[in-house]
Amino acid sequence: MKIWHFSLMVFLAGSVSAKEIRISNPESIREYSALVINNLINRDYMLYNKGKGGLHYAEACAALGALRFCQIIDNPSHLKLLVDRYAGFLDESSKMIDRYPHVDNNVRGIVPFQIYLANGDERYKAVGLSYADSQWDQEIENGLTSQTRWWIDDMYMVGSLQMQAYRATGDVKYADRAARQIHAYIDRLQQPNGLFFHGPKFKYHWGRGNGWVAVSMAEILKDLPENNGHRNAILKSYRIMMAALLNYQSENGLWRQLIDDQYSWTETSCSAMFAYAMAVGVEKDLLDHDEYATAVDKAWQALCAHINRDGRIRDVCIGTGQTDDAEFYLNRSRVTGDFHGQAPFLWLAAELAQDNK
Repeated sequence: MKIWHFSLMVFLAGSVSAKEIRISNPESIREYSALVINNLINRDYMLYNKGKGGLHYAEACAALGALRFCQIIDNPSHLKLLVDRYAGFLDESSKMIDRYPHVDNNVRGIVPFQIYLANGDERYKAVGLSYADSQWDQEIENGLTSQTRWWIDDMYMVGSLQMQAYRATGDVKYADRAARQIHAYIDRLQQPNGLFFHGPKFKYHWGRGNGWVAVSMAEILKDLPENNGHRNAILKSYRIMMAALLNYQSENGLWRQLIDDQYSWTETSCSAMFAYAMAVGVEKDLLDHDEYATAVDKAWQALCAHINRDGRIRDVCIGTGQTDDAEFYLNRSRVTGDFHGQAPFLWLAAELAQDNK
């Protein structure tokens, strides 16, 4: 198989503002992102149903990060490689397409939206809107989507898609949907310690589950209009969660599979998610620069140390449902190169690339 290599633009040093995060080795951004993006481009698609159809949400999330990164560093040739990889979104007969209504299926619409945001191709915006609008085909009580199931993972699956629709169209109804949905989840699932249970009946602070929460709030707060009626509640919840997470970052820079269990193993996907959420907060002036920039830098160094020469990140928890048993979470397999870990690493890299050019 032909391996594509990235020739990334040189990041230039400059003065640091209160909203920037300058990491201690900025050259690592281009180095490790190239490895991870090359890995994505040269892998088989991650599809549902044993490869029969439907792009898996984990790869969709990785594609989002890769597209953002290449757009930020202004690398059109390699952006095209990614667009070509996901051209199947324009073909209804493609295995990439699956219209079965489910929160994990609809979220794949973030990819065509990001392609549209990168190159302005209206066809991709139309595909993205087909996913965003169908998510609200059947509205339930309090204006929530019928895809509501009260799993904290869903906060990202709904919030990111609807915010991508808002970015692509400027129509505030999409931002309102995202904010309303996440506000409802916050009220139901956030605990006094600032963290979230995996679900109403499963009272464990699972790392990646809380990672989905953190990035969903960050994605929404990035662009949510200041006058949105849910913004203050989301911002309050976000700040409480970020403060709690600061206290649980381990000495090696990562966070744990069960966040508040000091004997739990450190896990990379949630760590990249938390670092990304903090980076957004610093850059949007929502969090204190000194406290959180240091935590982000520490996490970035640890994450880079977990990437092998093939661009695969180690110690990623496999896909995990809800169970009322701490040992279930603690005994989950740790794998290398799972898109659940590749994706948030790229989100974080794209965010850091803005400040380390």
